[in-house]
Amino acid sequence: MQPRVDLHTHSTASDGTLTPAELMRAAKAAGLSAIALTDHDTFGGLPEARAEAQNLDLELVPGCELSLEYAGLPTHMLALFVDEGRGAVAGELERVRLARSRRNELMLEKLRTVGVHLHVEDVARHADGVVGRPHIAQAMMEAGVVKTFEEAFTRFLGQGGLAHIPKEKLRPVEAIKAVHADGGLAILAHPYLISQQARQIEGVLADLKSLGLDGVEVYYTEHSDRYTRELARLAESLGLLQSGGSDFHGAVKPGVRLGRGRGGLFVPGSLLDAMKAALPQT
Repeated sequence: MQPRVDLHTHSTASDGTLTPAELMRAAKAAGLSAIALTDHDTFGGLPEARAEAQNLDLELVPGCELSLEYAGLPTHMLALFVDEGRGAVAGELERVRLARSRRNELMLEKLRTVGVHLHVEDVARHADGVVGRPHIAQAMMEAGVVKTFEEAFTRFLGQGGLAHIPKEKLRPVEAIKAVHADGGLAILAHPYLISQQARQIEGVLADLKSLGLDGVEVYYTEHSDRYTRELARLAESLGLLQSGGSDFHGAVKPGVRLGRGRGGLFVPGSLLDAMKAALPQT
């Protein structure tokens, strides 16, 4: 039987609930042969994850998940085989980080105008890495303003909410160029969020391929068997690498298990082998 891998996971360095070291131990316990740490817009968890993975004789694929501005669609890209020691992606992330820090401040200002008085310190203590809306939501729950994450986003933080501020994002061409400059691979994440219509997602993939996209996340927790088969067909016809992952976040995504998603996910290690073979020779 092929080894099982998981090439899309998150830790407390962004919005997961396991520390990077805990995530590595969980991956080992789950029987994974390799795991990619792909926290949102940060490499902050990689040093800790790398040290623990080495202790466990577990293969770690370094990376992050980038939020993209693309035709108004919910588009994310996994930057795989890229780490904190490279320069181009880290530089783009720093630019975005500064913009998002200002965004957090503006959201807190908007919350104050509707009677919710939180300070940066109230939010920051809920984050080990990048501060974002989940941490504001946690602070709101702690203050008794809302009872659930869903309420915080529906009423205040999500699109159309009383305190919503649009997120600063990279354009695909910028992101892909930076990933390639760092010797990595650019993989479109969870395409089902963009469209589950074959013709539309084929158009998106073809367009992004023309900009240099390397692959697509075919195997994913929320993908049906039929959609998975369709994505595999499109990847083959367009010459794109196939990837897969659970998008594990821990307790904030109950029911999603490492390497298994909601139970039926299997990401074969052969996909990782194909990615390694496609990496630029240095």
